[in-house]
Amino acid sequence: MIRLTSALALLALLSAVRAEPAAPASELFEKTRLVYSEDFDGPLNEEFWEIRQNSTWEIRDGILVGSQSPKEFQEKKIAAGDRAHAGFKPVIWLKKVPENFVCALRVRYDAPAYQPRFPLLDLGHHIHTLTFSEAATTLTLKKDVETQAVEAPLFSLNTWHDVLIELKKGVILLTIDGKKHRFESPEIDMTGQAQIDFKGIDLGTCQIDSVRVWEGL
Repeated sequence: MIRLTSALALLALLSAVRAEPAAPASELFEKTRLVYSEDFDGPLNEEFWEIRQNSTWEIRDGILVGSQSPKEFQEKKIAAGDRAHAGFKPVIWLKKVPENFVCALRVRYDAPAYQPRFPLLDLGHHIHTLTFSEAATTLTLKKDVETQAVEAPLFSLNTWHDVLIELKKGVILLTIDGKKHRFESPEIDMTGQAQIDFKGIDLGTCQIDSVRVWEGL
């Protein structure tokens, strides 16, 4: 009986090890530690996610789908003179992101056309903002301290993309569908930040299929 119990415990341990997603080969870190893995096969984990601007988010067939806020909320915000936070675009925060991290995700933004400064991924709140357009991917640091625009990699609308982000002080390595760019600046620093913000386009959607976050060691 003891042997059987030990064997079952070993099998459970091996299954858990197998279930943990393999970390991608990192260019910035010698080692990584898995912090969060999500395939959206259950209810939204509110320990890691925070819905913003009352935008609408739900899990459909294993995909987290975000869209605009209810009309009543929009009308209330507009009446208060705060259209910018009325929830016309889907907004959600991924929390508990380490200061040094690797993040792999499969994501798409759907809309008829890009908007100025949208869609975006914010690494830290208004600290390292990656905005996407038809012609460029732009990193804006601390709102207006520094801007770096590159012609590749690009993030198309209405298309699934595999995105890999590595960040440590001074460096962001962005890979979209295998195409890579290295951003460098002394302003790159996640100290005191612990989130990644997803912000879509007015009346559009954001869809997230999977997310993996590792701490860089």
